[in-house]
Amino acid sequence: MEFSFTTKSHEETVCAGKRLGKVVETGCVVGLIGDLGAGKTCFVKGVANGLNDVPVTEVTSPTFTILQAYEGDVPLYHFDVYRLEGVNDLGDIGFDDYVYGQGVSVIEWADKIIEALPEERMLIEIKLKADGNRYFKCSVKGEKHEAVLDKFIKRQGELIYG
Repeated sequence: MEFSFTTKSHEETVCAGKRLGKVVETGCVVGLIGDLGAGKTCFVKGVANGLNDVPVTEVTSPTFTILQAYEGDVPLYHFDVYRLEGVNDLGDIGFDDYVYGQGVSVIEWADKIIEALPEERMLIEIKLKADGNRYFKCSVKGEKHEAVLDKFIKRQGELIYG
């Protein structure tokens, strides 16, 4: 199952993340793929806000710490695996405990560790276009993630600012 959409501003990218944050469920794994500046962290700001009402300004990329956890009814585990050499480095950070745990995991640079991700997951490829718009292509595997994507699609008309 796939779905694509475009955002035209930083605010719209955050809003798209908020819509996803409002529909993700415990155990969801979302891998983000995109170049530097594509909007991965911007999108995660929205997910954290939509899931746990984390202020957007408090969400930063965990480039040097690898993982940032945001507590709530369903914890959000925000990974940035850019600096890792590969899947062999994941054991040092307890990756499986988080990804197969009771939270939602969002992983920036997921393509670097694709073989370590669960089979059932959502992948979102983000491309920054020449006009400044961001193109998102979502693909999912597994019933849970298909249901989440379906709910996300149904919310596409919503503008969630603030």
